[in-house]
Amino acid sequence: MRIVLILITIFMLNCSSPKSESAAPAGEPLTVEKADPGLDAIVPANATFEKLAGGFDFTEGPVWINDGGYLLFSDIPRNTIYKWTPGATEAVEFRKPSGYDGTDAPAGAFIGSNGLTLDKEGRLIICQHGNGKVARLEKDGSLTVLADKYEGKRLNSPNDAVYHSSGVLYFTDPPYGFPLQDKDPKKELAFNGIYRLANGTLTLLHKDLTRPNGLGFSPDEKYLYVANSDPQRKIWMKFEVDAQGLLQNGIVFHDATSATADGLPDGLKPDKQGNIYATGPGGVWIFSPDAKLLGKLIFPEIPANLHWGDADGKTLYVTARKGLYRTKLNLEGIRP
Repeated sequence: MRIVLILITIFMLNCSSPKSESAAPAGEPLTVEKADPGLDAIVPANATFEKLAGGFDFTEGPVWINDGGYLLFSDIPRNTIYKWTPGATEAVEFRKPSGYDGTDAPAGAFIGSNGLTLDKEGRLIICQHGNGKVARLEKDGSLTVLADKYEGKRLNSPNDAVYHSSGVLYFTDPPYGFPLQDKDPKKELAFNGIYRLANGTLTLLHKDLTRPNGLGFSPDEKYLYVANSDPQRKIWMKFEVDAQGLLQNGIVFHDATSATADGLPDGLKPDKQGNIYATGPGGVWIFSPDAKLLGKLIFPEIPANLHWGDADGKTLYVTARKGLYRTKLNLEGIRP
């Protein structure tokens, strides 16, 4: 009887107490495809990854909340933002609905929140697919709409966003929130743009990419990188940012159209050395500032987006289809 009681006590303790970060498994070997010796400075030898949570519909838009030490990320079809805290056994619901306030969306539609970022005051900025808005979550829990129309016409479905150090917000606006995308009768704009929001004024910066998606600034903010998630033109663009914050002299940073692996250019983030980490066909592509492909990180699922987290900013959190992953790297990333 005593042995039975001891076993029951151990079982109850294991069930009621989430595993702490220090007690977390060391992880599984991460598949690394090295294309250039420069990758060695970024990816540790014998790199590993951990799967932190799973069972979602389509994960996206991770952002690390330093004031509190946790990660937020979107599940677009579920119209939900989830919260994952180191040491927790599962992610918990943070906000629902996250991107669409209606009730008439088809099952599985990409209506929820996508990209998430923070402003200078630490407030959460939400790209809302279904609502066609960029919104700010205030400290009291209310929402403030930052952008929802361009020249009187409804935005498509804001996808990803990043702040310039000046406090100006840049975001992309592809049509993924519409069930029929470009052919949807509710789509009011004839293009899919890249925008700049400054002091309440929305400026169209570029409208020639078919599926503008993830974006990020170089460390000196002289350049803006933008992914194009078009199966017919799988590219990353590099734009010069002029003194007025406008985009000039756009060039193709890298063309992956010939890549046959599953996945498209999607989310991207730079590190403080200027290297670019971009989700794309097959995994996370890592480029040097001069556009040299250094290598790829291959996860069990195709990644959609990524973000730097933890206290030192060297942990790469990756949202990949139905799962959330992380891996520890050598360099610190840029984050809000």
